[in-house]
Formats: sequence, structure tokens, C-alpha cells
Amino acid sequence: MKITRTIRVASLTVLMGLGLGSCKDYLEEELVSTLTNDYFSTEQGLEDLVKSSYEQTRYKFANEHSYAMFNFGVDEMTSADQINSEWWNRYDNRLNSSDLFVGEVWTANYDGINRCNIGISRIPAIQGTTTLRTDAQKAQRLAELRFLRAYYYFQLVQQYGAIPLLLEPTEGVKLEFTRAAVPEVYRAIIAYLKFASDNLAPTTSDFGRATKNAAMHYLAKAYLTRGSAVTDVRGQQPTDIDSAAYYADQVITSGRNPLATDYAQLFDVSNSATTPFTSASPPTYANSVAAQTNREILFSAQFVNVVALSGRFGNRVHSYFTMFYEDTPGMTRDLLNDRPFRRVMPTNYAMDIFDRRNDSRFYKTMKTAWIANNAASLPKWTAADAPTPAQVGQNKFAVNDTAFYVIVNTRNNPIPQAQIDRSRYRIFARYIRNAAGNVVTGAYDPAGTLALRNKFPQLIKHADPYRPSVAEEAGTKDGILARSAETYLIAAEAYGRKGNYTKALEYVNVLRQRAAYKAGEVKPSVNWRVEGGTRGDVTTSYPAIRATEVSFTTNDPKELYPPTVTSTNDRFIHFILNERTRELLGELHRWEDLARTETLLTRAPYFNLDAAGIGFPNSGIKPFHKLRPIPQSHLERIFRNGQPLTNEERAAEQNPGY
Repeated sequence: MKITRTIRVASLTVLMGLGLGSCKDYLEEELVSTLTNDYFSTEQGLEDLVKSSYEQTRYKFANEHSYAMFNFGVDEMTSADQINSEWWNRYDNRLNSSDLFVGEVWTANYDGINRCNIGISRIPAIQGTTTLRTDAQKAQRLAELRFLRAYYYFQLVQQYGAIPLLLEPTEGVKLEFTRAAVPEVYRAIIAYLKFASDNLAPTTSDFGRATKNAAMHYLAKAYLTRGSAVTDVRGQQPTDIDSAAYYADQVITSGRNPLATDYAQLFDVSNSATTPFTSASPPTYANSVAAQTNREILFSAQFVNVVALSGRFGNRVHSYFTMFYEDTPGMTRDLLNDRPFRRVMPTNYAMDIFDRRNDSRFYKTMKTAWIANNAASLPKWTAADAPTPAQVGQNKFAVNDTAFYVIVNTRNNPIPQAQIDRSRYRIFARYIRNAAGNVVTGAYDPAGTLALRNKFPQLIKHADPYRPSVAEEAGTKDGILARSAETYLIAAEAYGRKGNYTKALEYVNVLRQRAAYKAGEVKPSVNWRVEGGTRGDVTTSYPAIRATEVSFTTNDPKELYPPTVTSTNDRFIHFILNERTRELLGELHRWEDLARTETLLTRAPYFNLDAAGIGFPNSGIKPFHKLRPIPQSHLERIFRNGQPLTNEERAAEQNPGY
């Protein structure tokens, strides 16, 4: 059940320096605009308020800030050729306090916090007769609200650093705010999550509500974030890493959120892993619902396949990781291939950090074959390229055959230009051997010009062919915020930071076992056509990808360590970051991962030349970019001692460098 389908809420008029806050939900089936704030002093009103407090979890997926603020300017993703918000990837001077995303993400999170604060202040006094009748029922709802308040503050503190810490509802005009220091914010987040983990139910029949394991996952992540700081000041405590390991262990050993048996199940690509989507064999929304409610998912932002109930924007991330396919013979835009907005493409690092032959995660979530869907534009053999004279004038392939193929190869296995020329379908290879015998960049290059960022392997984790029409941008799929695979990685990192590499590898190898091709599993044809596998091989690939201490006690070339990473301790952190890419690629964690581990300035410019500012004047990451700017809209609204801030006071409230 989607918890946001039956919300009835009234607007609260709240004008804050933080933004325009309200208790308005964009998903309601029935907007009851005549209700007053007194509605939130009723049992039904508070139940609806709790539901609406989940709404802003959707905002992460609602627009182009989704990739710009969470997956741009990092090592694993860069700009594709249809650039939008590229300054977030290049770190140029347009990334400033007036940027629209800076203000909107700030406002969305504080809107969610205010809803939580209203509920937390009113639930204890309610004299309910049904759902809020007992102390236990009230504690459950209060735990949900404290969990959500922690979630919103956690996102804010990671992005902006010191922020206003509001614990009381804001109703009416409030203009004076001060920023709480980062350690104070983390203390509050951890306190909220402890309350939530102690009081939330272990399971829920209302899928989408927070559970005990969701709270413990975020508690482990908050402890790890605070405790892993080295030069940053987050209020880190000597016991933080122990606590991170403890709470991650609790989630894992509970058995309530086991890993999916097959990685592909999580993203509804099971019917395309070996047989691509076609108009004759389309995906079904039933498959999608099964994926969205997989037990591995600890917490997700809820959407539905009814546009009117999907919020202002719906989940739009499906459009941003796509590539351009409409210019290729035999292809036209359709739901299965999505809107080719092509904002984001994988870097060479993201392609090469996988053992693509043995780690199934790459090809189970990367689309490399496009199937012809347009009979009107099918290419025909000519006298110059037909294999036989009899084929001249005939179609090279039919609808539902392969129209083009993206090859992810290396300089060590370039595709001969002659092979590309004689192929019946188009081939876009990363590296080719030209007629002169030289290995050169082929059809795409994430470090090259925009013209070389038009074709690339396409991440399909966010694919959403369930929209009512190809013109509809609002997506239907839930946005995954946390899954237990990440809990394993949190536990692994915590144990590794404690020096217990044996335990850390135990957790990493649970994920590697799931990632390996199983005995009897048919591998995709790319395995033997490109990656060096053997046709017909159905043996397990786990021995080939099982992690050992050699991965980080030596400069293992498979791990692609930056040259400045030389110690075992440092290599282990980068090893975990590599494993997070293999498991969580494109799931909108990466900027926060690198900022948290204080590796942003090392990894982003090394693996992403755009982030280094190569080729773009007045750009390139700098130390102050480890935090986002405080929104100018906030600074211009707030007062101090009854007066608007002076220019000097605004400058003092701003993060350094902006």
C-alpha cells in the first residue's frame, strides 16, 4: 500500500526565512481546502499530517537537482552531451548561493521538518479513540516523525554544514534564525534516530512507512558519517565507529530485510537481463511493484502510477541517465527507451571499476543493446556494403532485432573498424582499431568533447516505462533511499576502520556472492563476445571476484587507486568507495559519499576531468566546494535583533568561498 494515496490536509500559512513552509501534500486524492489548523488537533488530522510528513522524501527525485546535487561533480558520473546544470559537475562560478536548486532543496527539507515538528508537538496531547488511543500507538507515530526529521536534517547537514536547528513548529511569520554548529546537528539527528529505532515497529503492512530497521540503518550511517571525519569537525566521538558497526549488524542479523537473490530484481530488469524489452515483450507494472517492494529496500520515497497522485513532478530521474537513440536508423522515441534527456553518463572509472566479465552488476543495470522499433527508418543494404548482391535493397534488420549496440571495451581489446563497417546494425565502441592499425578513441569518451558524449552504456536502475505516454515526464517508480546492501557496506567500512579487515571482507563478500554469476546461470552474450568469457560457460564467477586483503594492502591495479593513495588505511577507504560504486552506482549517494569520507578533492578531479576544470575556464573543484552555499533567498529574508542582516552579517552567515 502506498501511504500517500489518501491524505487529506489543509494548508498552514507559514512564512519563514527558511522558505515558504506548509503542510500541503501534492498527492492527495481530495484536497480539503476549507479545513483550518484545528484539523491537526484531531485524530484524523494528525494521522494525515504524519502521512504528509513523508512527502518531501520525494523531492530528491523530483527534478534535475536529483543528479546535479547528488551525482554530479564526482568520480562515477559526468555530463552527457545534452548539458543542463553542468556547473554542478564543473564547479564553476554559477554554483553559487543564488542557484535555484540550492534554495529548493533547502526549502523542501525544512518544509518536511516543520510538518514533523507540528505532529511531534500535538500527538502527545491528543485524546484519540482509535489509531491514537494508546501510548504505544502515539509512540509509533512520534517515532515516524522523529525518523523523518532526522532524515531531513541529515540531508541538510551533509549538503550545507551548519544549519538552523528547529525543534518547534513554525506557524505564522518567523524571521530570526541562527545556524547550529555541525556537532549539535549530529547530536540531534542521532537522538531522533535512537528514539525511532527504540519505538518503530519491526514491520509494517503499510509499505513506505519507516520501520525499526530503517531507523537503525540511518543511525549506523549517521554514526559512520560523524565518526569518519578526520579534518572536518562533526562532533566525532571515540565510540562512533563501534556504534556504526553495532547498528548495521542489528539490521543485517535481524533477517527482516534480506538481500534480493538476484541483483536485477531490485530494478525491474529481470525480463531484460537476457531478453531486451520490446514492443512485443514489454515490461509490466506488476514486475515494477514487485521490485519496488523487495524486502531488501529499507526505505523509499513513494510514488504511484497515477500521474495526478505523483506529486508536482513525479519521479523524473528516469529521464536523466538516458542517451540519444532517436538519430539511429530503426529507432524512434518510445516508452521502453524513455525520454533521451541524456544529462548524465558514466565516467571511464565507473565502467572500468567493474570486473565486467565476472561481476553481473554491470550488465544487469547497464543497457548496451537497443532494439529496433521503427519500420519506417530501417536501414537497407547498398551495393557498397551488402554481403551479397542479392541483399542490395533489403533491410539490414527487422523491427525487434538489434538496431545498435554500445560496446564497453578497453584499449587492450579494441574493435576493428572493419568489423564495425560490415555490421548489419550500428556499433558504438569505446575503443577501435582504425585502418592504420592504431588504437583510438571510438564513438564515445566521457572525458572528451560533447560530441563524444552522445552514445554510452545507459544506467537502467531508474528506467520507468510505466508512464501513461512518452510525453509524460512524471515517473511512477518509488525512489530507493536505503537498502540493506548499503547496510552491509556501512558495516564493512566500520569494521575496516576498526582494523578488523576479516570482518569487513566477510560483509563485502556477501555482496560479491550475490553479484557473481551463479552456477547454471546463463551469462549475456557480451560476456563472451567482448569480455573474454567462454560461450556456453555456466560456472559460477564468484571465485574470480571474491575480495581479499590484497585488494587494499597492495596497490591492486583492479582498484584504480589515485596515485596519492598509498597506505593500507587509505586504500581501504578507497576500496570501500569502489565497492559502493559497484553496488550503488547512480543511486544518488555519491557526492555525499565523497564529502563524508573527505575524498571529494582527491577522487572527483582525478576520475572526472570536468570536475578538475579541464577544458572549461573559471571552473574546477576547490576546497570550499565540500559544502554547498547557504541559499541567498534565506539570507535575504532573515533578521537579527529585529533588523534585516547587513551585507557583512550575510557574508558571515554564508559558507566560506561563496
